[in-house]
Amino acid sequence: MVATLKQVTSQQPGAEDKGESFYLPDFCAPRMVFAVVLIVELVAIMLTLGRQGLAEPFWTELARTSLFLLWIGLASAGLMCYLRPSLASLDKYLSSAIAFVVLLLITAAVSEATYWLGQYWSSKTVPGTSTLFPTERGMFLFRNVGICAIVSALLLRYFYVSFEWKRNVEMEARARINALQARIRPHFLFNSMNTIASLTRSDPHLAEEAVEDLADLFRATLKDAGTHIRLKEELEVARMYQRIEQLRLGERLQVDWHINDLPMRALVPGLTVQPLLENAIYHGIEPLPEGGTVTIRGTESAGQITLSVHNPVPAGSGARQHEGNRIALANIRQRFELAYPGQARVTVEEEPGEYRVTLEFPHQEAKP
Repeated sequence: MVATLKQVTSQQPGAEDKGESFYLPDFCAPRMVFAVVLIVELVAIMLTLGRQGLAEPFWTELARTSLFLLWIGLASAGLMCYLRPSLASLDKYLSSAIAFVVLLLITAAVSEATYWLGQYWSSKTVPGTSTLFPTERGMFLFRNVGICAIVSALLLRYFYVSFEWKRNVEMEARARINALQARIRPHFLFNSMNTIASLTRSDPHLAEEAVEDLADLFRATLKDAGTHIRLKEELEVARMYQRIEQLRLGERLQVDWHINDLPMRALVPGLTVQPLLENAIYHGIEPLPEGGTVTIRGTESAGQITLSVHNPVPAGSGARQHEGNRIALANIRQRFELAYPGQARVTVEEEPGEYRVTLEFPHQEAKP
């Protein structure tokens, strides 16, 4: 039990790997490389449309402009990928100025190389090169650096505003999550302490185990809201809660676990399964005189994990109307959206006498 406690409460795989303290995105990521190519092509189309009426046909001009801008865009992305760790350690104003100057220098360097390449090919009288390369060095360089300054300033501002907005959303979400974690229902604490007090006379060993489970559960609820833990550890927290409630409800509470197919090393936001089990017991099992069975089922397919919690509810209870239930589900949805943007779902199905919550999220593991 002590080893389990240390593992559940202190291990935070992946928490330090997020790298979200700097507003510039990770240009090493394939998605960002695609975004750079897309932005470059949009700028190329815009510039080509602005030059319509010149001697060159539209598609020839678009191809030439796209090739030129792709060199600038991909070179800038590669250098930003290399410099990002160093820039992240600097003041945001200094890092922004350095990034801005670097982008201007890359544009100037590619422009210079393009001009001199054109001069070289012209001296060799290569057919068809006279219209492909610039002939006025100064104007060509000034125009390209000016366009780069405008586009770079807009992009850096966009990255910064987007980062600040996302950080504010995360701070608000974590504040709500912390409030949920700090909100331990008084009735649960009082009932648990009363159960432990009665066990100290009839079964001291079982009372000691209950105290350990209660301490482990409280310690898990007080962890950092942004912590991701292994699925095995999250399920162990839920089992702690089950054991405590089992002492109070006895045979009225049955929990069927069908989780052998789950990848236990997968990462999941802390306190994801336990609140669902708590709601299932509090709103479903406890109000039923005869009790009932909570079914927890999990599967993994094609890199997607599906985990559902199913429980009976009293007829006409309207489980979704309970405030605690809504808060728990809203916070889980918010955490999933932050952890797996656009890749996770939390669905609720309610039928007469039955209530089911299903979590779907991608299979991710801590980096070795």
